[in-house]
Amino acid sequence: MKVVAFERNKQGTGTSRRLRNSGKTPGIVYGGGDVQLVELDHHALWHALKKEVFHSSILDLEVASKSQQVLLRDVQYHPFKQLVLHVDFQRVDAKKKLHTKVPLHFMNQETNPAVKLSGAVITHVVTELEVECLPADLPEFLEIDLAKIEAGQTMHAKDIPLPKGVSLTIAIDAENPVVASATIPAAVVSEEGEGEAAESGETPAAE
Repeated sequence: MKVVAFERNKQGTGTSRRLRNSGKTPGIVYGGGDVQLVELDHHALWHALKKEVFHSSILDLEVASKSQQVLLRDVQYHPFKQLVLHVDFQRVDAKKKLHTKVPLHFMNQETNPAVKLSGAVITHVVTELEVECLPADLPEFLEIDLAKIEAGQTMHAKDIPLPKGVSLTIAIDAENPVVASATIPAAVVSEEGEGEAAESGETPAAE
């Protein structure tokens, strides 16, 4: 994805305020060289930030007719206005592995037998995972196939098939975190119990 930015020479609170008032957003580019001050068109940036790919893929950032590959690393928003205050980009080296978060796309939940026939509810416990890979191997997202998860089961991070060259970066305190779980709501279990009791002619015990 291509992003166009412009060089800026001045920094400081007053300069940043004037930039925002003129429809621009200040930003920086760091890593693999000198820190570069840039500014971006706020309208274009605002709409780009709504796209998942902008957050999770290598971006071609063009500054002064020169292109460099970067990752979006941080975005600062105004607490209540629809305003981006600042953005940070990090340069990537094609030969060095990077660590970044990748979104999860959950597939086939609607056709899962436990959902369709048993009234199970599938919960997405996490929506992104951190991976390690070379820039060329970075996936835009990871697909989670929920077609066969059964009621009472959980799916863990290490159950996810990974593209070639990609590995998970998992914190020590969460060695194999749960990604999704399937459970039968208490109300469904209660209704099934009452139905079975009615068929057998028994009266459910009062609580």
